[in-house]
Amino acid sequence: MRLDICKFGETLLSRPNGREAFLAARAYSIPKEGSEPIELDFSRVKVLTPSWADEFLSGLRHEYGAARIKIIEGDNASVQVTLAVLRESNTAV
Repeated sequence: MRLDICKFGETLLSRPNGREAFLAARAYSIPKEGSEPIELDFSRVKVLTPSWADEFLSGLRHEYGAARIKIIEGDNASVQVTLAVLRESNTAV
């Protein structure tokens, strides 16, 4: 399944908002059962902070397993740098 992350906004800034987005995605967007990959499309997000991304991605990883999560970064530098920072710290991506 593909989840367009811009449905949570184009400017994703805070840890509380990341947690809220994770809870909404878990409740309404992501099937509870199955092993289908979860594709996260960040291509239309304009600003992404490490705190929002860490909260959202950590929740998904814990709930569904890291192997199911596939990230589509797009060409926005804010998204690319944020996800690179999280990869380097081995926290959520």
